[in-house]
Amino acid sequence: MAETVKATQSLDCRGLLCPLPIIKLSKAIKGIQVGEVLEMLATDPGSVPDVKAFQAQTGHEILASEQEGGVYRFLVKRTK
Repeated sequence: MAETVKATQSLDCRGLLCPLPIIKLSKAIKGIQVGEVLEMLATDPGSVPDVKAFQAQTGHEILASEQEGGVYRFLVKRTK
């Protein structure tokens, strides 16, 4: 599924610790249009529950959440 989704913008949060990735995600998602997708890369394992909480609080849709080699990759769709 993640292969067919094209991210409009990529946000590199590797090396940053909670809550910085979510703060950056929150700011960056405002910079894309509704319906567009933001890719976020992070190395903090805490970003997994943080992104889920972000979805619950904001209503933006998590299209993909995967981990490979210590890097977490999220695709977040702006819904409003």
